[in-house]
This record gives sequence, structure tokens and C-alpha cells, in this order.
Amino acid sequence: IHKSHKNCSHHHWDTLVWPSVFWIEKKIMRNHEVIKKRCAIYTRKSSEEGLDQDFNSLDAQHEAAEHHIRAQAHEGWVLIPQRYDDGGFSGGSMERPAVRRLIHDIENGLIDVVVVYKIDRLSRSMADFMKFMELFDKHKVSFVSVTQHFNTDTSMGRLTLNILQSFAQFEREMTAERIRDKFAASK
Repeated sequence: IHKSHKNCSHHHWDTLVWPSVFWIEKKIMRNHEVIKKRCAIYTRKSSEEGLDQDFNSLDAQHEAAEHHIRAQAHEGWVLIPQRYDDGGFSGGSMERPAVRRLIHDIENGLIDVVVVYKIDRLSRSMADFMKFMELFDKHKVSFVSVTQHFNTDTSMGRLTLNILQSFAQFEREMTAERIRDKFAASK
């Protein structure tokens, strides 16, 4: 270090270095290309009660998810025009018309992000939920729950998913143990 620089205050160093750091960061940000992510909204209501209203539960879920997608526009999120609404269908089964269409479109590479109002809108069965997560993972599709701040694109979302997978495995093992115990008791 040159003698004249030894006595420079830290503040003087900041005025020399930080502008160039910001210039480099600004240049990187300007060259950063945002990749478009096609977002599908899935909504579900178990009963048909109230679905004939002008604005029903499915519409409310869709609107909240749509607002969330618009808030992520800077990340390249774009809402696709197709709606995936299952009104009057239980979340305990994957046999729902909109779910089948959603799965078909995911398998055909038409969707990058699936957005739901709450996780249980997609499935109330842990086993089925894990099947969805395997499908999403296989096709590089992210899963987002608006109200529960769950996003498989983030490290926290992936941690939560791993915890859920552990519980699903535990549930399968407990079921197998109960079946073995019943079988053994019947002998």
C-alpha cells in the first residue's frame, strides 16, 4: 500500500470502490434474462353448494392465485389461459376432471408452475400428494401454495417437501405394520 493510502479513511475507500461494485451489479442485472414460467392455477371445492353463484369459492381461490402470479411477474411468471377447476369433487381421490387435464398438460410440457390457494386443494391424501410431487419433479414443475407460502423452487419449500415425504413414508410403514399385525392375529 502506498503511504498516501495508509491514512485514507474507510469512508474514502467506500467512495472509490462501491460505485464500481454497483456499476458491475447493475450491468449484470441488465444482462440477466428472465425466463418465462407458464403458471397454471388449480382450484377445488368438495361440495357443489354455492358454485352457481356469480362469484364462488373457486373464483375466490383463482383470484388469490392470479394476484400471486402477477406479483411474481418480475420472475417471469405468466398465467396460462386454461382453468383447472374441480367443483364438487373430493380431494381424497385423483379421479377429478381438472386434475386429469392438469396432469396431461404437465406431461406434455405446457406448465412450469402449479399454483394453488392451499395445499389441500390439490390433495387431502398424503399418498396422492406425494404422487403429484413426483410428477412435478419428473417434469421440472414447481408447486406453490399461495396462503401457506410453500414453493418448491425455494430451499425452504424443498425442506418442507422432504419433511412431508418423510411423513408419507412413515404413514406407509405404519399401514404395512397394521396389516401385518392383523394378519398375524388372524392366524
